[in-house]
Amino acid sequence: MSTSKAQKKIADHVRDRRLVLELTQDGLSQRSGVPLATLRKFEQKGIISLESLLKILVVVGGLEDIIVALEPDKPTFTSIDDVLKEEYTAYRKRGRRK
Repeated sequence: MSTSKAQKKIADHVRDRRLVLELTQDGLSQRSGVPLATLRKFEQKGIISLESLLKILVVVGGLEDIIVALEPDKPTFTSIDDVLKEEYTAYRKRGRRK
């Protein structure tokens, strides 16, 4: 999926959540603190800053889902040897590639 399609899908889902809550764009703008023009641009084109998106998600719901979805995968162990091996594997704090 391209980023532009993802942006539009996210905007559509947020608009649908707003409508389920029976909020107008102006009402969501006031509750979230996101300017009305920014909200309109987001719903039409999918363009918004991360901070504004998070403010909107606080009102319409979904903030926790985004946080959970971005958590790194936790290792699954099948034996005690896997656990012992994992103990000595340090998680990287920086990437190697540019």
